[in-house]
Amino acid sequence: MSISHSTWPVMLMNYNLSPWICMKPEYIMLSMIIPGPSSPGKDIDVYLQPLIAELKELWEKGVETYDAETNQTFLMRAALLWTVSDFPALSMLSGWSTKARWACPTYNYDTCSQYLKHSRKMCYLRHRAFLPHDHPFRKDKKSFNGEEEHRAMPTPLSGVEVLEELREFNIIFGKGQKKRPRRNDGPWKKRSIFFELPYWVHNKLRHNLDMMHIEKNICDSFLGTLLDIPGKSKDHVNSRYDLQEMGIRKELQPLKDDKNGKVHLAKACYSMKPEEKRLFCTVLKNVKLPKGCASNISHRVQVEEMKISGYKSHDANFIMHYLLQVAVIKVLPKNVSLALIRLGNYFRTICSKVIRQNDLDKMQSEIIDIACDLETIFPPTFFDIMTHLPIHLVNEIKLGGLTHLRWMYPLEKNLCKYKAFVRNRTHPEASIAEGFLAEECLNFCSRYLHDGVKTRFSRYQTEDDEGIQIEGDDSSPIFPNIGHPIGSKNKRKGKTFDMDLQLWSEAHRYVLFNTGDEQVEAFIKEHKNFINNHTKGNAWLKARIHSREFENWLREKVKNVEVPNHLR
Repeated sequence: MSISHSTWPVMLMNYNLSPWICMKPEYIMLSMIIPGPSSPGKDIDVYLQPLIAELKELWEKGVETYDAETNQTFLMRAALLWTVSDFPALSMLSGWSTKARWACPTYNYDTCSQYLKHSRKMCYLRHRAFLPHDHPFRKDKKSFNGEEEHRAMPTPLSGVEVLEELREFNIIFGKGQKKRPRRNDGPWKKRSIFFELPYWVHNKLRHNLDMMHIEKNICDSFLGTLLDIPGKSKDHVNSRYDLQEMGIRKELQPLKDDKNGKVHLAKACYSMKPEEKRLFCTVLKNVKLPKGCASNISHRVQVEEMKISGYKSHDANFIMHYLLQVAVIKVLPKNVSLALIRLGNYFRTICSKVIRQNDLDKMQSEIIDIACDLETIFPPTFFDIMTHLPIHLVNEIKLGGLTHLRWMYPLEKNLCKYKAFVRNRTHPEASIAEGFLAEECLNFCSRYLHDGVKTRFSRYQTEDDEGIQIEGDDSSPIFPNIGHPIGSKNKRKGKTFDMDLQLWSEAHRYVLFNTGDEQVEAFIKEHKNFINNHTKGNAWLKARIHSREFENWLREKVKNVEVPNHLR
């Protein structure tokens, strides 16, 4: 398909299914296709009218449905919980403009933004407003924008307030219509058609912020700025002139040579020397990842050119969660690397499949502190709207549940599959509809085939999963014989090498912390409690001591208690 052709599939997910299958492709319903070749824009409400009519019927009247389990019929009702989309589509669905001054769809008019004259863009700072009133950052002028922060934490608009504000809003749909003159009372473009649903006004979470695109954009900003990639770095001449315009960070303001007219830019704390950039890229280049964990990121890293490009959203997810934290330790100052490590830990935590309720408030405080720390490190041009949005992700978890049930990864995978359905480029929408119906029929029929027929519901194990079977081998339940060493697949022999004591200890520690064995997990918990009760210091220090001493502690512990042989 041509890049200029834009087709918009509208998919529905059934959250009444089990969490581990509700986002699977075979359970996602393609309800409608909005045809191209261009984006529908605000006219998307015109295309959504049939869907809204059916949703209203499902809520108000219900539909008689047959239950195969009880062999009876019942009146089924359904409700639309929220929408999941990327950030531009969120603007089209909600009616709130996600550009310019009030770009945050959560805090609306309370969005704190500032126009940067030289960079000619908006930045979104002043995250100190989310801190407690007695926090020392609120009075710190020098490290931030030169002003004290006395604002209270903003509050989002409720559905009732939004509907009341847009009650008299008049919008004329159609591409041929003249643009609506900009109003002075806000960036509303329309009243969303979803407010026709009787329950929509009471939904506290109506439109989800997509974690996938947020991580991808933030990863692009970090890598582009740290490696100073032309066209992607947020630190450039205009950004330094913006610092001069704002009257902050005099040590980073540009200096113009009166003799030759050249502008000299001082090195920032996050700037790296060429050899440090090569080391940073080498770490990402040489990383070895488990099968299926991510794509081959090393193909995207160019060590000599000192840049990274062409990586996908899932690669950015893995870089932010794991790799960036390792790569920055040796090449950046402690305050910069610590902020990036904390941000990676935050993203990894909110993407977990298990989150404790009492940890959410801690995570909210953590991301606010991280955002404030980043404000003291990076220039204002770094803080676009995507850098601001992570502050709202914890609250969305409280309202809507785990992140992996509300992000775009499974939907993007489906979009890729729908694109492969296209055989007639003149009518791509018809090709997608025909391919989807054919796949639905095959999925339905495959459920009634006997076990000997290979389907997506009864797949055989891959060759790599069969493992090596050795007679008389009493293997440990922690390490079952699954898979084979890296190397020749025919001989099932991998390359061997000798590990020094430090590398062996690190590998042993990694295995202990990631076995998933119940007895090992119990020992880990016991040692954590021991460290917490006998060690003074912050959580970072205790975690470091726990990681360093657990191996020796466990070795002595199993000598005095009765445990299986594989733990000795």
